[in-house]
Amino acid sequence: MYNTTMAATKRIPVSERVWAEVSELKRPGQTFDDLLSHMVEQEKKRRFIEDMDRIEAEGDFVELDFDVPDTD
Repeated sequence: MYNTTMAATKRIPVSERVWAEVSELKRPGQTFDDLLSHMVEQEKKRRFIEDMDRIEAEGDFVELDFDVPDTD
């Protein structure tokens, strides 16, 4: 949620087209700060999954053989 006691406000210049597209993504009552924060988190998750998929596809893995002690 938007924090009204933010220490600083930054401006991000964008084209009219991008402004319109981002504005369309906003939900009623949602601030641009909230929307952009959500978009950043989604992008971080997407990149993580992309990296893991790449590592799995390109990586050479070895099986680790170890015994797990019985808990009984």
